[in-house]
Amino acid sequence: MITWLVSCAWGQSAPSPPPATVLTIGSTTVSVEIADDPAEREHGLMKRETLGADQGMLFVYPDERPRNFWMKDTSLPLSIAYLDAQGRIVRIADMTPFDTSTVPSVRPAMYALEVNQGWFTRHTIQVGASVKGVPPPSAH
Repeated sequence: MITWLVSCAWGQSAPSPPPATVLTIGSTTVSVEIADDPAEREHGLMKRETLGADQGMLFVYPDERPRNFWMKDTSLPLSIAYLDAQGRIVRIADMTPFDTSTVPSVRPAMYALEVNQGWFTRHTIQVGASVKGVPPPSAH
C-alpha cells in the first residue's frame, strides 16, 4: 500500500501552466498566461499568492459580448481591462480581493486582461488603447 501511494504521488506530474504570450500596449509589454478554455477561464488567478510586476492573465472568449468578472477566491488586488474583438480596451477597473460583486465590461468584450492593481495607471494606459499580440478567439 505504501509503495502504491508513493508511486501515485511521484507518478503524477504537476499540471502545466496555461500557454503564455507577450502583449504590447503602446511601448509597454506584459507577459500573460492565456486562459482560453472554460476550465482555465473559470479558475483564472484564483489561489495565486503572487503575480510578477509585468505579468498577467489574458482571458480569451469565442465571441464578443458583455462580460462580468468577480474576485471570489482571489487574494491578489487586480486591475482588469476588457478588450473588444479588435483588441481595443473598452473598460479598465480595479477589483478588490475576495469580492463577490461583479465588475461588468459595460461594452461587449472578447478579451479580459488581468494584471496587478494599478498596472494600467502606472503605464498610463487608458480606455481606447490598442493591445497588440492578442491571440485569435477561442473555439471553446
